[in-house]
Amino acid sequence: MRPESSLEQMYRRRASGGWRARLRRVLEPPAPYVMNPDEPKDYPLGRWNLYIGGAGRLVKGYVNLDLCEVPGVDVVADAERLPFGTGTFQRVECDAVLEHVRNPAQVMAEIDRVLAPGGYSHLVTPFCHPFHEYPKDYRRFTLDGLKELAGPMEVVAEGWRTGPTATVLVVVIEYVKLLLPFALWRMLAHWVLGWLLFPLRYLDLLLLRSPRANRIGNHCYLWLRKPVGQAGSRL
Repeated sequence: MRPESSLEQMYRRRASGGWRARLRRVLEPPAPYVMNPDEPKDYPLGRWNLYIGGAGRLVKGYVNLDLCEVPGVDVVADAERLPFGTGTFQRVECDAVLEHVRNPAQVMAEIDRVLAPGGYSHLVTPFCHPFHEYPKDYRRFTLDGLKELAGPMEVVAEGWRTGPTATVLVVVIEYVKLLLPFALWRMLAHWVLGWLLFPLRYLDLLLLRSPRANRIGNHCYLWLRKPVGQAGSRL
Protein backbone atom coordinates (compact mmCIF):
# COMPACT_ATOMS: atom_id res chain seq x y z
CA MET A 1 0.00 0.00 0.00
CA ARG A 2 1.36 3.39 -0.96
CA PRO A 3 1.85 6.04 1.78
CA GLU A 4 -0.78 8.76 2.00
CA SER A 5 0.10 12.16 0.65
CA SER A 6 -0.13 15.23 2.88
CA LEU A 7 -3.20 16.28 0.87
CA GLU A 8 -4.96 12.98 1.59
CA GLN A 9 -4.07 13.30 5.27
CA MET A 10 -5.57 16.80 5.33
CA TYR A 11 -8.86 15.63 3.78
CA ARG A 12 -9.08 12.71 6.21
CA ARG A 13 -8.52 15.02 9.18
CA ARG A 14 -11.28 17.32 7.96
CA ALA A 15 -13.72 14.41 7.61
CA SER A 16 -12.70 12.74 10.87
CA GLY A 17 -15.35 11.93 13.45
CA GLY A 18 -12.91 12.33 16.35
CA TRP A 19 -13.60 14.87 19.09
CA ARG A 20 -10.72 17.14 18.04
CA ALA A 21 -11.95 17.30 14.46
CA ARG A 22 -15.52 17.95 15.60
CA LEU A 23 -14.36 20.71 17.95
CA ARG A 24 -12.29 22.26 15.16
CA ARG A 25 -15.33 22.30 12.86
CA VAL A 26 -17.47 23.94 15.57
CA LEU A 27 -14.88 26.66 16.22
CA GLU A 28 -14.06 27.29 12.56
CA PRO A 29 -15.27 30.79 11.64
CA PRO A 30 -17.69 31.31 8.75
CA ALA A 31 -16.17 31.66 5.30
CA PRO A 32 -15.09 35.25 4.50
CA TYR A 33 -17.19 35.28 1.32
CA VAL A 34 -20.74 34.98 0.06
CA MET A 35 -21.61 33.28 -3.20
CA ASN A 36 -22.97 35.48 -5.97
CA PRO A 37 -26.74 34.78 -5.96
CA ASP A 38 -26.87 35.63 -9.68
CA GLU A 39 -24.47 32.85 -10.71
CA PRO A 40 -26.51 30.38 -12.84
CA LYS A 41 -26.96 26.90 -11.42
CA ASP A 42 -29.76 25.39 -13.49
CA TYR A 43 -28.03 24.07 -16.62
CA PRO A 44 -29.26 20.50 -17.12
CA LEU A 45 -27.66 17.44 -15.62
CA GLY A 46 -27.62 14.22 -17.58
CA ARG A 47 -27.46 10.55 -16.67
CA TRP A 48 -23.67 10.88 -16.34
CA ASN A 49 -21.98 14.00 -14.97
CA LEU A 50 -18.39 14.59 -13.89
CA TYR A 51 -17.06 16.59 -10.94
CA ILE A 52 -13.31 17.26 -11.18
CA GLY A 53 -11.54 17.95 -7.89
CA GLY A 54 -14.30 16.97 -5.47
CA ALA A 55 -12.23 15.44 -2.65
CA GLY A 56 -13.75 16.42 0.69
CA ARG A 57 -17.13 17.25 -0.90
CA LEU A 58 -20.44 15.46 -1.30
CA VAL A 59 -21.30 15.79 -4.99
CA LYS A 60 -24.61 14.03 -5.58
CA GLY A 61 -25.39 13.20 -9.19
CA TYR A 62 -21.74 13.29 -10.27
CA VAL A 63 -18.83 10.95 -10.76
CA ASN A 64 -16.35 12.48 -8.31
CA LEU A 65 -12.77 12.51 -9.64
CA ASP A 66 -9.67 13.64 -7.75
CA LEU A 67 -6.01 12.84 -7.18
CA CYS A 68 -6.76 11.73 -3.62
CA GLU A 69 -8.07 8.31 -2.62
CA VAL A 70 -10.38 9.48 0.15
CA PRO A 71 -14.02 8.70 1.02
CA GLY A 72 -16.42 10.22 -1.52
CA VAL A 73 -14.00 10.10 -4.46
CA ASP A 74 -15.20 7.64 -7.11
CA VAL A 75 -12.25 7.79 -9.51
CA VAL A 76 -8.62 8.61 -8.69
CA ALA A 77 -7.04 10.11 -11.81
CA ASP A 78 -5.22 13.11 -13.26
CA ALA A 79 -7.48 15.70 -14.91
CA GLU A 80 -4.96 15.96 -17.75
CA ARG A 81 -5.71 12.32 -18.66
CA LEU A 82 -9.36 11.62 -17.91
CA PRO A 83 -10.07 7.86 -17.99
CA PHE A 84 -13.42 8.17 -19.78
CA GLY A 85 -14.66 7.75 -23.32
CA THR A 86 -15.40 10.61 -25.68
CA GLY A 87 -18.79 12.28 -25.16
CA THR A 88 -19.57 10.47 -21.88
CA PHE A 89 -20.86 13.34 -19.73
CA GLN A 90 -23.69 15.84 -20.02
CA ARG A 91 -22.16 18.22 -17.49
CA VAL A 92 -18.62 18.72 -16.16
CA GLU A 93 -17.84 20.75 -13.04
CA CYS A 94 -14.28 22.05 -12.65
CA ASP A 95 -14.35 24.12 -9.45
CA ALA A 96 -11.08 25.75 -8.29
CA VAL A 97 -8.92 23.16 -10.07
CA LEU A 98 -7.26 24.85 -13.05
CA GLU A 99 -4.92 26.90 -10.85
CA HIS A 100 -3.52 23.63 -9.45
CA VAL A 101 -2.72 21.79 -12.69
CA ARG A 102 0.48 22.07 -14.70
CA ASN A 103 -1.27 22.26 -18.09
CA PRO A 104 -4.73 23.87 -17.92
CA ALA A 105 -5.07 23.81 -21.72
CA GLN A 106 -4.70 20.01 -21.64
CA VAL A 107 -7.32 19.74 -18.88
CA MET A 108 -9.71 21.86 -20.96
CA ALA A 109 -9.05 19.66 -24.00
CA GLU A 110 -9.95 16.62 -21.92
CA ILE A 111 -13.13 18.28 -20.62
CA ASP A 112 -14.07 19.10 -24.20
CA ARG A 113 -13.39 15.50 -25.24
CA VAL A 114 -15.47 13.77 -22.54
CA LEU A 115 -18.34 16.27 -22.77
CA ALA A 116 -21.26 15.21 -24.93
CA PRO A 117 -22.32 17.56 -27.75
CA GLY A 118 -24.82 20.01 -26.27
CA GLY A 119 -23.41 19.43 -22.79
CA TYR A 120 -22.26 22.08 -20.33
CA SER A 121 -19.01 22.76 -18.51
CA HIS A 122 -18.76 24.98 -15.43
CA LEU A 123 -15.39 26.52 -14.56
CA VAL A 124 -14.52 28.40 -11.36
CA THR A 125 -11.05 29.85 -10.77
CA PRO A 126 -9.44 32.34 -8.38
CA PHE A 127 -8.23 35.78 -9.46
CA CYS A 128 -7.26 37.81 -6.35
CA HIS A 129 -6.74 35.05 -3.83
CA PRO A 130 -3.86 34.00 -1.55
CA PHE A 131 -1.44 31.25 -2.50
CA HIS A 132 -2.71 27.79 -1.54
CA GLU A 133 -1.03 24.46 -2.28
CA TYR A 134 -3.52 21.65 -3.01
CA PRO A 135 -1.02 20.10 -3.76
CA LYS A 136 0.55 22.89 -5.90
CA ASP A 137 -0.61 26.38 -6.87
CA TYR A 138 0.56 27.56 -10.29
CA ARG A 139 -1.52 30.51 -11.55
CA ARG A 140 -4.51 32.88 -11.39
CA PHE A 141 -7.14 33.66 -14.04
CA THR A 142 -9.17 36.59 -15.30
CA LEU A 143 -12.40 35.99 -17.19
CA ASP A 144 -10.58 36.82 -20.42
CA GLY A 145 -7.91 34.26 -19.53
CA LEU A 146 -10.54 31.57 -18.97
CA LYS A 147 -12.17 32.37 -22.30
CA GLU A 148 -8.84 31.80 -24.02
CA LEU A 149 -8.98 28.22 -22.75
CA ALA A 150 -12.56 27.62 -23.89
CA GLY A 151 -11.57 26.65 -27.45
CA PRO A 152 -14.59 25.78 -29.59
CA MET A 153 -16.98 25.70 -26.63
CA GLU A 154 -19.50 28.53 -26.46
CA VAL A 155 -19.60 30.91 -23.49
CA VAL A 156 -23.19 30.98 -22.22
CA ALA A 157 -22.65 32.76 -18.88
CA GLU A 158 -19.82 34.53 -17.08
CA GLY A 159 -19.24 36.51 -13.93
CA TRP A 160 -17.82 36.60 -10.42
CA ARG A 161 -18.64 33.96 -7.83
CA THR A 162 -16.98 35.81 -4.92
CA GLY A 163 -16.24 39.49 -4.90
CA PRO A 164 -13.93 42.30 -3.80
CA THR A 165 -14.78 42.12 -0.10
CA ALA A 166 -13.80 38.45 -0.04
CA THR A 167 -10.43 39.43 -1.50
CA VAL A 168 -9.86 42.09 1.17
CA LEU A 169 -10.87 39.81 4.04
CA VAL A 170 -8.75 36.81 3.04
CA VAL A 171 -5.72 39.05 2.41
CA VAL A 172 -6.09 40.82 5.78
CA ILE A 173 -6.30 37.49 7.61
CA GLU A 174 -3.28 36.07 5.76
CA TYR A 175 -1.31 39.31 6.28
CA VAL A 176 -1.83 39.25 10.04
CA LYS A 177 -0.89 35.56 10.20
CA LEU A 178 2.29 36.39 8.27
CA LEU A 179 3.39 38.66 11.13
CA LEU A 180 3.08 35.94 13.77
CA PRO A 181 6.02 33.59 14.43
CA PHE A 182 4.21 30.62 16.00
CA ALA A 183 1.66 28.22 14.50
CA LEU A 184 -0.62 28.44 17.55
CA TRP A 185 -0.71 32.23 17.31
CA ARG A 186 -1.55 32.00 13.61
CA MET A 187 -4.35 29.55 14.37
CA LEU A 188 -5.79 31.88 17.00
CA ALA A 189 -5.53 34.86 14.65
CA HIS A 190 -7.36 32.90 11.96
CA TRP A 191 -10.22 32.12 14.33
CA VAL A 192 -10.46 35.55 15.98
CA LEU A 193 -10.24 37.58 12.77
CA GLY A 194 -12.51 35.16 10.95
CA TRP A 195 -15.27 35.64 13.51
CA LEU A 196 -14.75 39.41 13.76
CA LEU A 197 -14.60 40.15 10.04
CA PHE A 198 -17.05 37.75 8.43
CA PRO A 199 -20.12 40.06 8.72
CA LEU A 200 -18.38 42.40 6.25
CA ARG A 201 -18.64 39.71 3.56
CA TYR A 202 -22.25 40.72 2.88
CA LEU A 203 -20.99 43.94 1.28
CA ASP A 204 -20.30 41.79 -1.77
CA LEU A 205 -24.03 41.37 -2.36
CA LEU A 206 -23.86 45.01 -3.41
CA LEU A 207 -20.35 45.17 -4.90
CA LEU A 208 -20.83 42.13 -7.16
CA ARG A 209 -23.36 44.21 -9.11
CA SER A 210 -20.67 46.74 -10.02
CA PRO A 211 -18.97 46.46 -13.44
CA ARG A 212 -15.73 47.28 -11.60
CA ALA A 213 -15.90 44.17 -9.41
CA ASN A 214 -13.41 42.57 -11.80
CA ARG A 215 -10.65 44.88 -10.54
CA ILE A 216 -10.16 42.85 -7.37
CA GLY A 217 -12.71 40.04 -7.70
CA ASN A 218 -11.95 36.89 -5.74
CA HIS A 219 -13.22 33.97 -7.90
CA CYS A 220 -14.69 34.12 -11.40
CA TYR A 221 -16.82 31.61 -13.31
CA LEU A 222 -17.70 30.56 -16.84
CA TRP A 223 -20.46 28.34 -18.15
CA LEU A 224 -19.55 26.76 -21.49
CA ARG A 225 -21.64 24.73 -23.93
CA LYS A 226 -20.22 22.22 -26.39
CA PRO A 227 -21.75 22.84 -29.83
CA VAL A 228 -24.15 20.12 -30.93
CA GLY A 229 -22.26 19.59 -34.15
CA GLN A 230 -18.94 19.07 -32.40
CA ALA A 231 -17.73 15.58 -31.59
CA GLY A 232 -14.48 14.15 -30.31
CA SER A 233 -11.43 15.95 -29.04
CA ARG A 234 -9.98 19.21 -30.27
CA LEU A 235 -6.44 17.85 -29.91
